[in-house]
Amino acid sequence: MDKLKILLFLGLCLSSTISFAQTKKEADFYFREFSYVQSASAYESLVKKGDNSQRTLERLADSYYNNAKIEDAKTWLTILFEKYKNEVATEYFYKYAQVLKASGDGIKSADFFNQFATLAPNDIRSKHIRNGLTLEEKSEFTFKNLKNVNVNTQYSDINGFALNNSLFVFSTRPDESEESEVYKWNKQPFFDVYQGSIDDTNDIINLEKLKGNINAKYHEATLVVTRDGKTMYFTRDNSKSVRLGKTKDETINLKLFKAEFVGGIWTNIKELPFNSDEYSTGQPTLSPDEKTLYFISNMPGGIGGTDVYKVTIEGNNFGTPINMGKKVNTQGNEMFPFISEDNTLYFSSNGHFGLGLLDVFKVSLNSDSTVYNLGESINSNMDDFAFTIKDNKSGYFTSNRANGKGDDDIYAFEIEEICFESIVGTIFNKLTKKPLSEATVQLIDASGKVIETVITKADGAYAFSPQNCEQTFTVRAEKPDFESDMSTVTLLAENGKIRKVDLNLFLQPLIIDNQIVVNPIYFDYDKYDILPKAAYELNKVISVLNNHPEMIIKIEAHTDSRGSDSYNRKLSDLRAKSTQNYIFSKGIASNRIESAIGYGESVLVNDCGNNVDCTEEQHQDNRRSLFIILNLEE
Repeated sequence: MDKLKILLFLGLCLSSTISFAQTKKEADFYFREFSYVQSASAYESLVKKGDNSQRTLERLADSYYNNAKIEDAKTWLTILFEKYKNEVATEYFYKYAQVLKASGDGIKSADFFNQFATLAPNDIRSKHIRNGLTLEEKSEFTFKNLKNVNVNTQYSDINGFALNNSLFVFSTRPDESEESEVYKWNKQPFFDVYQGSIDDTNDIINLEKLKGNINAKYHEATLVVTRDGKTMYFTRDNSKSVRLGKTKDETINLKLFKAEFVGGIWTNIKELPFNSDEYSTGQPTLSPDEKTLYFISNMPGGIGGTDVYKVTIEGNNFGTPINMGKKVNTQGNEMFPFISEDNTLYFSSNGHFGLGLLDVFKVSLNSDSTVYNLGESINSNMDDFAFTIKDNKSGYFTSNRANGKGDDDIYAFEIEEICFESIVGTIFNKLTKKPLSEATVQLIDASGKVIETVITKADGAYAFSPQNCEQTFTVRAEKPDFESDMSTVTLLAENGKIRKVDLNLFLQPLIIDNQIVVNPIYFDYDKYDILPKAAYELNKVISVLNNHPEMIIKIEAHTDSRGSDSYNRKLSDLRAKSTQNYIFSKGIASNRIESAIGYGESVLVNDCGNNVDCTEEQHQDNRRSLFIILNLEE
């Protein structure tokens, strides 16, 4: 992990430079000082002189691992395991699996992940390994137009909090106006805080060092500002002026501070009450209501290296820090928390299973939710961290992935909302109530555009996952020899939450027994012209005939008993012939309709004959057109 990401969970160690020969004592000194560039060189010199001890190989591999020099770390971890596999600490199995994965050796990586899970069965990371080394991915957004922003340098540049139309940046770039202290871990200057404006392309312009008393001699980084722009919480090492307070092992930890924006500068800096010289606190972020401060720490009693904590804010007072528990924290390192407006916690971790070293994860704080990996749109095989969202339309994160400009680079992205909820249902035969296979189901947007089409299988089921949440859609189902069915649904509920829609559709069969069955064919009083509503029903008959080129039918037209027998027979015959002619006009050959005969009131379906008192519904049953199939296929 690159510099353990600004040492925000281990602190830093400073002392005067001592001149040593290339000896074990010098190598150990640099390693204790976190001067990993120099310690790697010193340990390599020892190996060249014949020192292949387990301790030397471990520290050489760690020197490269801690500076994210993956190929070098892989080389020395490989040698370490070839010589001392049965003696090395269990954690080296996990480190080796990580660097193998980052270098593209997935098969060997999986083998070492599984060996780690066997050796450390109670480690939270082993749970993910036993679950099959698969990512749990879910996002309500797609992240697109990823780009390396313009302000990146050859040094380490890390994005911070976005406030209104500005972005805070933490950078080790040298300050030309003053002499820069050099940080021994990676031979770069210490981090300072900058602020710049965000342009229309999400690049950063007018980047300047933050005004006021935030920047001091050593590290200042990772901050959050209240929405009114008046209060800042930020991370700084626990230096006091020039003197540095140290723990017993000479480690200088990092602490959280509060500042106020007065007269155009940040001032009135105060240390938060739960800091300690014995452990680090840092990387603050605020809940949407700004009543809870989230941060990371390696304080005693935690789960892993660094854990995410939260603490309540009550005016100028703070509660007791609470560990976020095993849902979020692992035996690895969790860091760079960020809380979005919908109360989702985004954080980076090398303990949850990911694509590389540090990956970005998310978990909803509104419920006991699953931790999800943001996937390949954000994460790489290297370190990915400092994820933040601006106005739900864009955001930034930092990565030391390949093809960057420098050490750590800032990347911008745009957000496109997607719907993970589905429109699901089953297509049924309306007559038999059984699922209907081979039905065509279409998802149609408000403009009439077909978004997606599926064909049902034996279970009749279908499912759509629309990409646009805030839309009304039509679901339409059809199948040859059936009437189509459709329904309109709106995915955005009144409370603004996306809801799942269960929608079943029922298709009425057009062929029942030996008939093509459609709705009644209506004519105007004493008329036999084909009306639009009648044409709509007759088109269903034409559809069936087109589906079955060999089918031959006959047409029967019937009336009720009201009126004279001769009048009813004549009118029904005219209507039968008019129906036949309409079908011919649509391209059906004349030899496919054997006859079109009107029977008047001679074939009633009930007892409503002459002079019988019947309801209108009973008379309507007798007014009907029949399309009888004469050569029904098996």
